Amino acid sequence: MEQTKKEKNELWEWTKALLIAFAVAAVIRYFLFTPIVVDGESMMPTLENGDRMIVNKIGYKIGSPDRFDIVVFHAPEQKDYIKRVIGLPGDHVEYKDDQLYINGEPIDEPYLDQYKAEIVEGNLTGNFKLQDIDPNLDVIPEGYVFVMGDNRRFSKDSRHIGIVNQKEIIGSTNIIFWPVSDIKIVK
Repeated sequence: MEQTKKEKNELWEWTKALLIAFAVAAVIRYFLFTPIVVDGESMMPTLENGDRMIVNKIGYKIGSPDRFDIVVFHAPEQKDYIKRVIGLPGDHVEYKDDQLYINGEPIDEPYLDQYKAEIVEGNLTGNFKLQDIDPNLDVIPEGYVFVMGDNRRFSKDSRHIGIVNQKEIIGSTNIIFWPVSDIKIVK
């Protein structure tokens, strides 16, 4: 009888430990971090199709996106997109001759150097102004960002879906954890 009571107590302790572990894992996944799989080639060469990444969900609850952050957001197509923040609230965004201009000032994009070097004909990024996307916009309004994929010729981004409400941003991501051979921090 003493042995049965001891076994029941041990079983209960294991059950409690497992329940607590599952609860902690659920809280971490729902509120803090979540995995995501890159779907498509719109962020190449920075991210490859099938890369698995960790999304930091808490960073923007206490702060705002910075220029060039890689973010995950709910897109209008009921799908989550991974793109790079190019324009912030108050910015006027323009591309001319493959050069990004923010508020009239040229801005370097070193993460595109590899792609630009591989282009045989034309520009990586076509010319446009913010007003070409939305004639009512002179600058990005408060609470919104302008996002683009690094694979500019083949990315469905703010040039197509418009500016992104910051409330739709799930979080930022810069850690690839799978495949193991590609584990790294991207910028």
